[in-house]
Amino acid sequence: MAAARRLFLNVEKSVLGRPWRDRLDLEAQGRAEALAQLWGHSDILARVLAGRGVTPEGAEAFLAPTVRALMPDPNTLRDMEAATERLAHAIISRQTIAIFGDYDVDGACSSALLAGYLAACGAQFIIHIPDRIFEGYGPNVEAIKALAGQGASLLVTVDCGTVSFEPIDVAAKSGMDTVVLDHHQAPEELPRALALVNPNRQDDLSGLGHLCAAGVVFMTLVALNRKLRERGFFANRGNIPDLMASLDLVALATVADVVPLKGLNRAFVARGLEVMRARGRPGLKALFDCAGAHGPPSTFHLGFLIGPRINAGGRIGDAAMGAKLLLLQDDVEAVKIATELDRLNRERQAIEAGAAEEAQAEALASLGLSEQGAVVVTARDGWHPGVVGLVASRLKERFNRPAFAIAFNNKTGAGSGRSIAGVDLGRAVRSAVEAGLLVKGGGHAMAAGITIEKARLGDFRAFLEKILAEPVERARADDALFIDGALTAAGANAKMVQSFELAGPFGQGNPEPVFAFPAHRLVDVAPVGAGHIRVRARAGDGAIVSAIAFRALDSPLGQTLLKAKGEALHLAGNLSIDRWGGGERVQLRIVDAAVPERLRPV
Repeated sequence: MAAARRLFLNVEKSVLGRPWRDRLDLEAQGRAEALAQLWGHSDILARVLAGRGVTPEGAEAFLAPTVRALMPDPNTLRDMEAATERLAHAIISRQTIAIFGDYDVDGACSSALLAGYLAACGAQFIIHIPDRIFEGYGPNVEAIKALAGQGASLLVTVDCGTVSFEPIDVAAKSGMDTVVLDHHQAPEELPRALALVNPNRQDDLSGLGHLCAAGVVFMTLVALNRKLRERGFFANRGNIPDLMASLDLVALATVADVVPLKGLNRAFVARGLEVMRARGRPGLKALFDCAGAHGPPSTFHLGFLIGPRINAGGRIGDAAMGAKLLLLQDDVEAVKIATELDRLNRERQAIEAGAAEEAQAEALASLGLSEQGAVVVTARDGWHPGVVGLVASRLKERFNRPAFAIAFNNKTGAGSGRSIAGVDLGRAVRSAVEAGLLVKGGGHAMAAGITIEKARLGDFRAFLEKILAEPVERARADDALFIDGALTAAGANAKMVQSFELAGPFGQGNPEPVFAFPAHRLVDVAPVGAGHIRVRARAGDGAIVSAIAFRALDSPLGQTLLKAKGEALHLAGNLSIDRWGGGERVQLRIVDAAVPERLRPV
């Protein structure tokens, strides 16, 4: 596919070693012309739409995605009927329901989403979010017994449970039925739960495998709402729970869990962002204020400002803080918890920075000067288990290959992996579990978690090198930076940004547009904040664009920018409107740079 697209600005190898290619091949260029002519869209918006496969016939629906139009009958999901039947029975008969969630954003949102609905129905519930260090991921026997001891007769696991064989057996022996609401990749053999709703189980034909756990929970609540209405449950209760008002949680989880923003997911996020604008959920309102997230809520805010703060509780603090905050109705208490999460996030950043520096040094020593190898696997005693996923993400970005970071505590380690596009890490981890190389492990294509014995580290590394060598080589060969169009500093104005933002929300599966700024002279370059690079670049007509390269200080991109002060570079990045301090200005987030052809050495 990449070969069919022309090089952009003739960049064969950028600072980050990638060719720059026009996102539009000849067919897409034709679509862009048709979109501009038939619908009157600006050239920039037409190119952005065409580059994402939008046709003139589908443009109207794409620009205004609705949950109603895009959501199928929830009962197309396997086991949905059994799950909602059991939930309805528990609510009507006033049984206590135990919610067991994961400690990340998706788990917190899923737990709060289900708990909020149960509360609106007057149901009794208990929430348990496991401690990352002492309990690990997913249901565990001790916690299950404790929940049964508190009187729960129904256990609902959210964002976990698909591979929890022993805990679910223990739940049954303790008198609890189990309903699993999950989205992680599933083995052929499944736990003996009463219902296991997971669009990624191998016998599910719904085609909804791109949903996060909160998306699965939302669909479950839609089906449950229908069932309770049919049973006449709401007849004497007044208002039916407003599910659309809870889409702020689904949107946050969808963005933070980096699932594809296509189809129903895109509608979830578009509608959820609208709900957030009303600032009706005290916990989210307090988090936005603590994070300094100014202006209308955006996917950038959710992914880079709000999500990390909720995650901070699960990484280095109280894992239940996120779910508790999202359920709160008290503004004062919400501010208190949001402030604590903000403090924990700063602490997390410091811990992460130290571990990332050590991991990068280990990776460089392992890969060698020529950086040979399909996978980066780093490990150390004493790393905080709560930051290994973030360290793995940094390694993946730095070395452009799948990466693992593992924190050992004596003989056993907890690790996390992150992958590159085109390499299914969840499947690789599942294969490693089946081969007996891991104590346990699971995940999805782009991220995975593992538990490993120190003695098997070398075997695990060799196993990954063997099974991932070919897909990694293929993915890296196809790697290119796709450019949506060329702009100059003068053209990068608020009106233009607002034009292409109509194609949002952007994220995984609906990539944020990337624009190239040809031969702009760097008149000001300086480090700022926690390893960022601030840039002011001038076009030939004297117009200036403000830019920033996040976390680039120690990368080839950051070093190139610092050395190029006063010189001209091609810059590529995403455009947004920065509303910091009450003002409004366009900012370029630099993702790559290249030396103009006339300045390249012969």
